[in-house]
Amino acid sequence: MPSVRRVSHALLERQGLTTVFGNPGSNELPFLAELPDGFRYVLGLHEGAVVGMADGYAQATGRPVLVNLHAASGSGNAMGALTNAVASRTPLVVVAGQQVRPAIGPEANLASVDAQTLMKPLVGWAAEPACAEDVPRALAQAVFEARLQRRPTYLSVPYDDWSAEVDDNALAVLDRRVERASVPDAAQGHRLAERVAAARRPALVLGGDIDAPGLFDDAVRLAERLGCPVWAAPSLFRLPFPNRHPLFRGVLPAGIAPVCEAFEGHDLVLVLGAPVFRYHEYLPGRYLPEGTRLVQVTEDASAAARAPMGEALVADPGAVVGLLLNALGAPGEPAGPYRPAPEPLTAREPGLHPEQVFAALRDGLPADTAYVVESTSTTSAWWRQMDLRRPGSYYFPAAGGLGFGLPGAVGVAMAQPDRPVVGVIGDGSANYGITALWTAAQHGVPLTIVLLRNGTYGALRWFGGLLGVPDAPGLDIPGLDFTRVAEGYGVRARHVGGAEELRAVLAEQPGHPRLIQVDTALTTPS
Repeated sequence: MPSVRRVSHALLERQGLTTVFGNPGSNELPFLAELPDGFRYVLGLHEGAVVGMADGYAQATGRPVLVNLHAASGSGNAMGALTNAVASRTPLVVVAGQQVRPAIGPEANLASVDAQTLMKPLVGWAAEPACAEDVPRALAQAVFEARLQRRPTYLSVPYDDWSAEVDDNALAVLDRRVERASVPDAAQGHRLAERVAAARRPALVLGGDIDAPGLFDDAVRLAERLGCPVWAAPSLFRLPFPNRHPLFRGVLPAGIAPVCEAFEGHDLVLVLGAPVFRYHEYLPGRYLPEGTRLVQVTEDASAAARAPMGEALVADPGAVVGLLLNALGAPGEPAGPYRPAPEPLTAREPGLHPEQVFAALRDGLPADTAYVVESTSTTSAWWRQMDLRRPGSYYFPAAGGLGFGLPGAVGVAMAQPDRPVVGVIGDGSANYGITALWTAAQHGVPLTIVLLRNGTYGALRWFGGLLGVPDAPGLDIPGLDFTRVAEGYGVRARHVGGAEELRAVLAEQPGHPRLIQVDTALTTPS
């Protein structure tokens, strides 16, 4: 009779979940026993870093990835990082250890009482199997739910279940396949195509779901065929369109009133692969200008249901883009040359202006470099200088929670070892996921971390001004030397003083992880 563990390992192998990101406790050891040879276990030193690495890995591969956490304490440590995975619709399959079944009711140490409820506010699906025999089926459901919903799932498994025997019926789960097709029917497609073709001044808003091989380029073709302006959806976490393309108008502001102002004069706004909308600053006003219609296309049924205005079609945005390209006929006029980046600003105070750093990255690194960015006070400087024309070029914490950037960069680099990957990390955010440097060193990940050190939480200082709180405490973080921290974790590090030195160091491109610390002047997000 096969064991629950053996069937579960076979299921994970068949579904391609053979890379496991984790930080184990005693409850997890029985699951990790006898892992097949094809599995790779990636150890993180803190659960937040574990989830951040897995998030970056899954986003870069486009496939579900397995995360192994320790009961309630490890799951709790991971919840902050999970908020970013939820917002980016990353298909993580989180499996957590649970005490043996007889010890759960009496609340023995390391028992996670009502484990699924702990995570349900965040994840798309959560469960604890009612019996050991149901573990393989429940694990399969966790994988399929993550893939179908594109959202993290959570399964709590008592550790005595793994050695339990199951009958041959449990093997049926190994041959399961669950697929999804979300193509509009003929009437829906015809209606949408007619509306787009009839629009006098259409506009496109593209979300993170468009940042995929093939679809990224199709979105460019659609915009050029329509000859219309393109915005990225507010609270951008992936770049769905080349940012220096002549039709690109930038990232929509994350407030109701300024979004309405941006759409002034457009009779149709077509939103592809994004919620409507992820506002941030509370700037009330009309949702849309008078006479403007909005149509949203998304695979996320929840996002379609909760939108406060407009029409929605729950369908694959890629299928809709293809349908519109076919319906609209011949290509439109060429869009013209890409916009050049301006000369970078220089700082009046000690340290480089962030624009000088970003110009060095743009000029000195390959065009297909993938950037994982978590430097919130330098957003405007970033978009003024960068020239990103490839899919998968930009990753940002989707829910705004710090701690994704550095681990996420490790995960993206592990997923794409043949592509240059750079983490652009602020000194305020680096501390949230700093332990990921150890994992990068242990696995020899070819990754560059450019750490911008300005000694303060710059974005919070900016918000303090917006909110009328100029004297809030706890905003300065002086005295941090990340070169010494990185070296302690086994990552080579260097403190760079000037722009030319930075360009020379970037040109070296070693095949191991490295950290480059750059002192920068304080800037604001916008």
